[in-house]
Amino acid sequence: MTNLTDLTVAEIRDGFRAGDFSAREVAQAFNANVAAAKALNAFIVDTPEHALAAADQADKDRAAGTLKPLSGVPIGMKDLFCTTGVQTTAASHMLEGFKPTYESTVSQKLWDAGAGMLGKLNLDQFAMGSSNETSYFGNVISPWRRNDGGNAPLAPGGSSGGSSAAIAARLCPAATGTDTGGSIRQPAAFTGISGIKPTYGRCSRWGIIAFASSLDQAGPMARTVTDCAILLESMAGFDPKDSTSLDRPVPQWEAGLSADLRGKKVGIPKEYRVDGLDADVARVWDDGIAWLKDAGAEIVEVSLPHSKYALPAYYIIAPAEASSNLARYDGVRYGLRDLPDGANLQDMYAATRAAGFGPEVKRRIIIGTYVLSAGFYDAYYTQAQKVRALIAQDFAKAFEACDVILAPTAPSAAFGLGENVDDPLKMYLNDVFAVPASLAGLPAMSVPGGLSKDGLPLGLQIIGPAFDEQAVLNAGLAIEQRAAFTARPEEWW
Repeated sequence: MTNLTDLTVAEIRDGFRAGDFSAREVAQAFNANVAAAKALNAFIVDTPEHALAAADQADKDRAAGTLKPLSGVPIGMKDLFCTTGVQTTAASHMLEGFKPTYESTVSQKLWDAGAGMLGKLNLDQFAMGSSNETSYFGNVISPWRRNDGGNAPLAPGGSSGGSSAAIAARLCPAATGTDTGGSIRQPAAFTGISGIKPTYGRCSRWGIIAFASSLDQAGPMARTVTDCAILLESMAGFDPKDSTSLDRPVPQWEAGLSADLRGKKVGIPKEYRVDGLDADVARVWDDGIAWLKDAGAEIVEVSLPHSKYALPAYYIIAPAEASSNLARYDGVRYGLRDLPDGANLQDMYAATRAAGFGPEVKRRIIIGTYVLSAGFYDAYYTQAQKVRALIAQDFAKAFEACDVILAPTAPSAAFGLGENVDDPLKMYLNDVFAVPASLAGLPAMSVPGGLSKDGLPLGLQIIGPAFDEQAVLNAGLAIEQRAAFTARPEEWW
């Protein structure tokens, strides 16, 4: 029998339905991998019993002929999604020990579809970071290593670094992620997997611990484009509990997959050809252009003139919203409470937030509070929102000339842990290609395009018009078939 943990979501689903193996066998195989890979620190909490219970139910459903879309498929859940009775921390000391009495809409949809949970995946604290080094529970280590003979531990990307590392290491066939400014796409690129951020509002934010409410969006991460389409169908849908949820039907993205791009136009943004662009990144981008041309697409140049302002605008808007969202963690209602002897209420607020938040979270709260303060609101926050509107207009104009846009996902391959942690600006630049689509609320996906000279994965990003995830998935499939990316990390853990 093929090693069950090497199978994709589609292969597990179809093989289970065909009776090639039981759901319990699949869950046991992945549970064993999770237990054997503690060195990666990808999981904050393991839930083998949840995976086995869902598997046993799937086996019963198969016997009864009542299978669900994801019956037999165990997945990882980013520890930003509230899960009933299972610790949910956002990788922060502030919420350590918090066990919700409710389920996030997205996770509930996945359980209703028959999926089981292998555990809660590590992330950057409150989803703030690009390397998974800000987690209170320790950084995730990428399963990949450079081919230079060294053994430097590498970042798995962030904030969904636990998700990306776990999938690349075959600890789970798929996982949930959240993307605020690239936190699905960048870690997917760093670890050689696929991940899609759908149109803002496609997936409910209810029950997901908030970072920046106008940007946060859940999405699936997996090894193939098809798997992402399968997961997204179960995750998406209107939710009356989320005021930003889209009241639109969920398309059958898997059934609509096609790598035939004849009659389609692919835009190449000229502004992304920046001076000093990494040679490996440029090479893989050129390969992607050639692959899409081979799939029948016409390549056209487009302009996104305000994209150079996207990163500074994002790092005003996102911290501002974080400052507001994280004000709820005050030691009064839930989470950590630090109450020094003789302290008054104000002292408790200060002590709790000082102890509960990590340095990066504090940095962003301070930035956000500053740009929202009297005298600076119009100078910073209002101007950033105007820039955001201009970026959205740039995309709208570009999509008059093309169906999707192709760009790099990240400016480099994975960097070493500790290399950028003391330089916030350098760390923030990891999102330079990902942030514009987030500000515009557009669907965007990363698929593996090849390897760097150091033998590390590089991702290609496809951006589509709002609500057109199908075009993004189809272009991703065309790249996936031609890139034929089969590289995987050598097991060292």
